[in-house]
Amino acid sequence: MSEHAPVLLYDGVCALCNGAVKKILRDDEVGTMRFAALDSEYARQVIGRHPELAGVDSFVIVDNPGEPTEGIHIRSDAVLRVIDYLGGTRRARLIGLLVPRPLRDAAYRLVARIRYRMFGKYDTCPVPPPEVRARFLA
Repeated sequence: MSEHAPVLLYDGVCALCNGAVKKILRDDEVGTMRFAALDSEYARQVIGRHPELAGVDSFVIVDNPGEPTEGIHIRSDAVLRVIDYLGGTRRARLIGLLVPRPLRDAAYRLVARIRYRMFGKYDTCPVPPPEVRARFLA
């Protein structure tokens, strides 16, 4: 597995977020995207390199992690990056072109605000199954 593959930082106790991670694992034909909970040591290191992420409780995609070209995508941009990664490049571009970022992010924030009420919350971050555990960073 490539150390330069994208990493998805996510809310580990959020049932919606965990469902999204499971879907990505199912649909990831390349099989290289890695994952880390936002409260993990790995995520703390990323946030240390990107102080603008302090307090962010949403999806964050880290491209080229640890490299000088490391880049981050948050909120709806992170969702579009996941769609692109999974092979929906045209769909991601179309959404990005048709729906301005402020509107996409407003919708994202609305869902984020009600995600625990609508989808539930775990007491602790679920342990991934053994066959994909290597893709999760601590």
